[in-house]
Formats: sequence, C-alpha cells, structure tokens
Amino acid sequence: MKNAIVFGATSGIGKSLAKLLVKDGYKVAVTGRRLELLEELKNQFPNQILIKQNDIQDVDEVEKVFNEIVTEFKVIDTVIQSSGVAYINPKFEWDKEQQSINTNVLGVTKLYTLAYNLFKKQQFGHLVGITSIASIRGNRSAPVYFASKAYQKAYLESLFIKTKSIKSNKVFITEIRPGFVNTAMAFGDGIFWLVPLEKAVKQIYTAIKKKRRVAYISKRWRLVAWVLKIVPAWLLKKAT
Repeated sequence: MKNAIVFGATSGIGKSLAKLLVKDGYKVAVTGRRLELLEELKNQFPNQILIKQNDIQDVDEVEKVFNEIVTEFKVIDTVIQSSGVAYINPKFEWDKEQQSINTNVLGVTKLYTLAYNLFKKQQFGHLVGITSIASIRGNRSAPVYFASKAYQKAYLESLFIKTKSIKSNKVFITEIRPGFVNTAMAFGDGIFWLVPLEKAVKQIYTAIKKKRRVAYISKRWRLVAWVLKIVPAWLLKKAT
C-alpha cells in the first residue's frame, strides 16, 4: 500500500483528491483547519485515512504535523499541496494580504521544502502543487493572490530543476494550474469557463498518475495561458 499526504483536504479539490487516492489503494494522511470535516473523511474510510488538524499558516506546526505523519507512515510516496486562500481585495486591506502571504507563500514553501528534503532522502517521491492560471499574470482586484500563485509556480519549477541533483531520477514535481473550478474559492457569479469539481479532479488525478510536469485544468485553459503570456500589460490594464 502506498502512502500520501494531502494538505488542505477539508473541502474542494483537496478533499476530492484524497478520496480518489483512497479508492486507488493509498493510505492517506489529510490535514486542514476544520477538524469536523477531516473526521467526516475518516468516518468514510476508517482504515485508510489518518487525520491531522493543521493550519498551514503556522509554519512550525506544518513541520510538526509533517514529521508526525512521516513517523507513522515511515515512507511517503506522494505529497499534494491544496491549501490556499483567495480574496478579492481591491482596497488593499492588509489583514487579507497578510493571510494570503502566510498561507500561499510561507506555509506552502515550508511544506514544499519538507517534502523535497524527504524525497531526496528517500530517493523517490512525487510532490504535487495546486497553483492556478492566476500564476501567469497580475490582477488589480486580487494582487496578492495572483502574485502568490506566480511565486508557487516559480518555486515548483525551481524544485524540478533541483531534482537533477537526485541520482535516482525518481523524484517528480507536478504543478497543477486550474482555471475556474466550481469550489468555494471561485471568484463571483457567472464565471468564465467554470469547470465542475468532479471533472477538474478527474483531470488532475490523471495528470498526477502520469507525473506530468505542468497540467492545465481544464485542458482548454492552456489556450488562455498562451494568450495571457503574450498580451501586453497596457491591454490587461484596460481589460481587468
């Protein structure tokens, strides 16, 4: 039986991926702030789910929880990072900016470094980061969210390049870039190309199993990404 950790498994993409892993024969450690939601997962799969309440904003707690899971499982095959916060914050309210930075940058970085160092020690493992199409360019209504996803994108790419130093060639880094998925983090109503959660998670899991370096969810968002990369900033200023 393989072992996996899903950070941010209380709802949305993380929760759905945890269920798919269990159904695929994994033993899965799930983390998140809301203990009652983690317990619901445990009740559904009592023999294959380990729960650890955790707020990824607390980097010391992230390390403590991660090490506890490693001690219990001994070996970790897959780590999925699905934690995140997203605020529309055009007025630059600092508490929202700070919470986003603490979660999407500090906490996520701590987890990525823990996973990478463990996999280097093991000489195998698969780190999966859920970023966003937002990683491609900036946005005036949610600047810290878009910037934090760009940071994650660059960090995961850096870890991929860094795997050259691992002799086994069995450490894999996958970045998942969803567009708009029908979860609590989706921005507003009438959203462009809103992807049903079930469809999104199915595509994400396929990308994970194929150990893709980068995957857009759904696939048509690759076209949007291509456009965003070439459009000039002055045009984005008018449009966004």
